[in-house]
Order: sequence, then structure tokens, then C-alpha cells
Amino acid sequence: MATVSLISDADASKEVVEVFDDIRAMRGSDFINNFWRALAHDPTLLRATWERLKLVMGDGALDPLTKEMIYIAVSVANACEYCTHSHTAAARAKGMSNEMHGELLAVIGMAGQTNALATALQVPVDEAFQA
Repeated sequence: MATVSLISDADASKEVVEVFDDIRAMRGSDFINNFWRALAHDPTLLRATWERLKLVMGDGALDPLTKEMIYIAVSVANACEYCTHSHTAAARAKGMSNEMHGELLAVIGMAGQTNALATALQVPVDEAFQA
């Protein structure tokens, strides 16, 4: 259950409507998901988060699918159910196959295991790995 109500279009302020309209235009969809509707309680935070997300997830050296898969991995590591579902859907829309998803989950699981072992053993970082 959300800790805040989700702002409907009818209850959105002018500032929120502007951001919602930009989200719709950028995504080519009328759908505004619950994350944005929850953030709409603070129009400044809503706009800042949306603007930053557009920059980070926009064109760059990494392709859009890779960015979504990284987002999934971080969301799993942070135990964010919402973001895991949201970005899995986005990755599938960008071409992630079931096989790719399975491999991604295997990598996430393996990294979690080896991270925990290295931390528990307090393994010193090899000089060759230090920048």
C-alpha cells in the first residue's frame, strides 16, 4: 500500500500536468504509471526526477536495452519490487528475450553470491584491479 495517494489527472496541478504531458509525449503513450503519480505530491521533485531520468536513460554510449537491464539489476539488488517490474516491462518492450532475462537473473544471482563471499572474507583488492 502506498504511503501517499496517487495523484489523478483531475487532481493534478498545472505543473504536474506539464510533466505528465511530457512523459506521455516522450513515451508515446497516455499511460502515467504509479511512480510518477506518487511523486506528483511534490511537483519540483517530480520534474527533477523526470528530467534526470530522461538524461540518464536517453541516447548515450549504452544502448537502451542495456540501460534497462542495468536498471533491473540495481532494482533487484535494492529489493525494489516496483522498479524491477517496471524496468523488466520496459526491457521486454526494447527486445529483451526470455533467454536474455534468464541470463540477466543468473548474473545478478552470481554477483550477489560472490559479493557476499568477498565481503564476508574481507578479501583485499588486487593491486592490478586498482585504478
